Parts: sequence; C-alpha cells; structure tokens
Amino acid sequence: MRILKKMQSNPSYLWVIVSISCLMVLTVLGFCSSSKSIYISPICNALGISRSAFSVNDSCRYIATAVVNIFFGTLIAKFGAKKLILAGFASLITSMLIYAQSTNVIGFYIGGVFLGIGLSWTTTTMVGYVVNKWCARNKGTIMGAVLASNGIGAAIAIQILTPIIYDNGNTFGYRISYRLVAGILLAVAVILLIFFKNEPDKKDCFDEKSESKQNDKSYDDKKHPETLKKSYFYAATICIFFTGMILQGVSGIAAPMLGDLGLNSSYVATVLSVNSLTLTLSKFSTGFMCDRVGVKKTSLTCFFAAFLSMILLLNSSPTGTGKVAAMAYGVLAPFALPLETIMLPIYASEFSKEKTFNKILGIFVSVNTAGYAVGAPVANLCYDITGSYDILLYASCILIVFTAFIMQIAINKAHKASSQSPPEN
Repeated sequence: MRILKKMQSNPSYLWVIVSISCLMVLTVLGFCSSSKSIYISPICNALGISRSAFSVNDSCRYIATAVVNIFFGTLIAKFGAKKLILAGFASLITSMLIYAQSTNVIGFYIGGVFLGIGLSWTTTTMVGYVVNKWCARNKGTIMGAVLASNGIGAAIAIQILTPIIYDNGNTFGYRISYRLVAGILLAVAVILLIFFKNEPDKKDCFDEKSESKQNDKSYDDKKHPETLKKSYFYAATICIFFTGMILQGVSGIAAPMLGDLGLNSSYVATVLSVNSLTLTLSKFSTGFMCDRVGVKKTSLTCFFAAFLSMILLLNSSPTGTGKVAAMAYGVLAPFALPLETIMLPIYASEFSKEKTFNKILGIFVSVNTAGYAVGAPVANLCYDITGSYDILLYASCILIVFTAFIMQIAINKAHKASSQSPPEN
C-alpha cells in the first residue's frame, strides 16, 4: 500500500491513468457494445425471439444512457470519478449476468437498462472528464488514443467470443460468453479499484487554471448557469442531437442497403471490416488534428466526411465503379463518427467557460444518445414507407450540411462570448 501511494504521488502517474482508461474503454466498449451484433442470431434462434423485438434492447440501453448522463455533473461532483466508474462496472456485470439468464425479451430489456447505465459511467463522458482533469496539453490526442481502444477491444472480443457463442454443440453458448465477459469486467474493475486515482497531486499534471478550479471549494456547477442560458448553447445541443440521429441511422442501414443494392455478402463483410479497422485510426487522428488546428476545422472535416460518405453510399452498386464507391464509404465513414465520441468532450470545453464542463458534457452526451435512439427507427420507417433508403440519405445529406453550418456559428458565438467575458476569480 505504501508503494502504491508513492506511485500515485508521482507526476508520471498521469500515464497510469491514461493506460487504465484505455483498458476500461477496450474492455467495456469492446466486449459489451461493439461485439453485440454477434449475439443477435444465436439468441433469437435459441429463444425464438424476433429480431425486431430483440432490438428494443438497444432502445432501452440508449434511453438509460441519455437519462443518466443528464445528471452526470451532479453525480461526479458528489461521488467522484472512481466511485462512478466502479458503479458502472457493477452495472455492466449485472447486465451480462441478466443476459446470461434471460429466457424472454423482458429480461434482455432489463439487461439493456443496466448496460446503458454502466456505459454512461465508463465511456465517452467519463473519459472526457478524466482527460480534462489530468491533462494540461494534447487533450484531444490523448482522448482520441483512449477512445480508439474501442476498435482494438472489439477485434479481441470477436475473436474470443465468437467460437464460444457459435459452438455447434451448445445452442446456448452465448450464455457462457456473457458469463465470461462478466468475469473479465470484474478483473478490470479490481485493477481500477487498486490503481485509479480521482485527482492528481502535482500541478504539472494539469494547467494552473485547471488547478485553481479544482481547488476552489466554492466550485459548484449549479452556481454557474450562464452558459445554459445562451441561445448558441441550445443551437449546439440541437446540432449534436441531429448528428447522433443521422450518423447512427446511416451506419445502421449501411449493411442491409449494400445488400439490397446487389453487392454480395462477402464484399459487404469486407467493407464493414475495413470500416471497423479505420475507426481506430479515425478517433486518434481526429484528436490529434483538434490539438493542431482547433475544434472548428476538425469539426468541419468530420461533417464533410459524413456528407461525402453518404454520397458514396448512394452511388454504391455491383458495378466496378459502384464497388469502389462502397469501399470508399467503408474507409471514409469512420472519420465522421468522432462527432459522436471525441468531439463531445471537446465541444463541452468550448461551451464551459463558466465552470460548467461536467454538466454540459453530460447534457451533450445525453442528447447525442437520444439521437441514437431516434436514428434507427426513423431510418427503418423510411424504408418501410418508400421501399428504399435513398430518400433517407438525401434528406440526411441536406440536414448534415445545415447542422455543420449551425455548429460553426455556435462555436464562433461561444468563442466570442469567452473573449468578452471578464477573467474568472
């Protein structure tokens, strides 16, 4: 214990925190979220559940995450990061064990609620808080590296869990998989319990401005509501909602749309594999870019990637040129997805000059997740009504351009307000 305390007092302990955060994201998102698609067929086949009924599990997850994140600022101020992270792991373990025992959709819906709560305290919102707390410089790069662990975790999880789930001799192999994931989560939670530390001791782990904020005993988000009264804040919030709705809606229909267009399943699988591998690079590069050229240019680049990827998807077909367009979609689309992850804490820092970072971060993640919950149903409703996804994509192209334009204005307004505001005491 004495050795551990000595380690924690060292300024270089920052990198222990970063490593632990990477491990957390790798495990939580890789094993509990990104690998979820490999469970669908085995569970539905084993229990006789329709896929549409089973998919409500995702809605339960997103609603729970959205609701919990609204209160992130209050919860983090009261309990601190370590307790919330451990509570998140407890919720995730509970979710995995419920999934393992469920025999009907109700059980999976309950598990989805626990999954949503657990993810809200162990992924984007928490990573944004921890990086902002510990890092003075290169926050975007470090945040990108931490969240990029998701891709690595997904690749590892799929390789480990797929043979267990699809064991020909066991129809309920998925239950063993869920129990294994619960055990892995428990092991990582123990590591976090031992090594994670709420705050750095040394001022060189963060800048002096951050230090003064953290040591200010009168600090209370509720006493600094200025940003929450600004019109540009609400404009940004609406933009973040539409961004989540569009990107989740389009990414969710990409695979079936490519199949509907006549591309064979093996080529579609290759496109999706390229998409997953590129996602890791996109998160890191977006964080790095933000540190170098700023939030406005980085945000605009991500929006452009979203627009262009949808155009490529619309032009995909079984022809040679169409296949190139489909593969280009697989490469480019991941560079839009940081708008749902890395950019949220960065946006929050742009709109939190009055000491409201934690509250604003929670709100941004909450509305973005609400967009997730709306995106897939809207996309599939468009298909049911029109028989294709074309109208959805054309409308999404127009909306994403409008959203990018409004977001740039909101950021400019926030910068102008910040430059005109008096220095904080």
